[in-house]
Amino acid sequence: MNKKATTAAKPKTVKINQPKIKKNVRTKKSYGIKMGKRIYEGFNAERKVKNRKEKEKKRLGYEFFTEPFDKTENPLPKKYLNKIICEDSLKVLKKLPDNSIDLVFTSPPYNFGLDYGDHNDTNDWLSYFETLFNIFDECIRVAKHGGRIIINIQPLFSDYIPAHHLISNHFFNRGLIWKGEILWEKNNYNCKYTAWGSWKSPSSPYLKYTWEFLEVFCKGNLKKAGKKEDIDIDAEEFKSWVNAKWSIAPERGMKEHGHPAMFPERLVERVLKLFTFKGDIVLDPFNGAGTTTLVSHKLERNYLGLDISKDYCKTAEKRIKDQSL
Repeated sequence: MNKKATTAAKPKTVKINQPKIKKNVRTKKSYGIKMGKRIYEGFNAERKVKNRKEKEKKRLGYEFFTEPFDKTENPLPKKYLNKIICEDSLKVLKKLPDNSIDLVFTSPPYNFGLDYGDHNDTNDWLSYFETLFNIFDECIRVAKHGGRIIINIQPLFSDYIPAHHLISNHFFNRGLIWKGEILWEKNNYNCKYTAWGSWKSPSSPYLKYTWEFLEVFCKGNLKKAGKKEDIDIDAEEFKSWVNAKWSIAPERGMKEHGHPAMFPERLVERVLKLFTFKGDIVLDPFNGAGTTTLVSHKLERNYLGLDISKDYCKTAEKRIKDQSL
């Protein structure tokens, strides 16, 4: 037997320069392809845009569309602080001082025939948007400079009305800054629409959606003033929640509270921690069964909830009272 054939060759020793590798990892942030070869490039070098400021001016970014809102803040009277008021939202809003609210977070009635008790949820769309936009204009007025307005909306696709686009366009035309859009994936496949339009045909397929939208707007400034000690979002929550697709199951207690379209508490918690500081004032002009006001109370935010339904207002007050026990 050939001795050479049975003797395994000794592997070559490869010296690894660990300090050099660590230095390269720290200084190189991303990679790409150049001339058919994979190269590693510093993030700043790869993403750098020459004359960036001049090009931003030419594009006329959000600063061009933003209105110069008054920066003077006014205190919210005590009679409205941490209250749930059963009255027409527009009438109450008109009584509030300018620049007194840190966050408006709400979900307006869908206008597709849900049973909201005292409220008619089937109006012609022109009347619906006229009423809604009058309320939203008051929300803009009472929001502080740097305050946020976040609207949860589900377009009524069976009527082919892109409500989320129309609402966003209204705020944009009023000079607010569009901060972004959060896609709330509800994973709700048990929706009531079981037909797909033209079955197995391109004639008229009906698109089905398992998500809703949260449109996020800022008044006057993308940044909001607040104290560091009033931040209650941790690092893991922040990293996860700035990814603007939130997978949160729908509220399961709607029958218990007698409301057909409630926020889940987890959704409100994310919004409040990501967009407000402790001690901020949160307004919900369509408070319903009171999830916004309940979570605001839990997270040490002040609140004002408005709704026209006496039953819903009683439910909202009871939920806060029960949580306080």
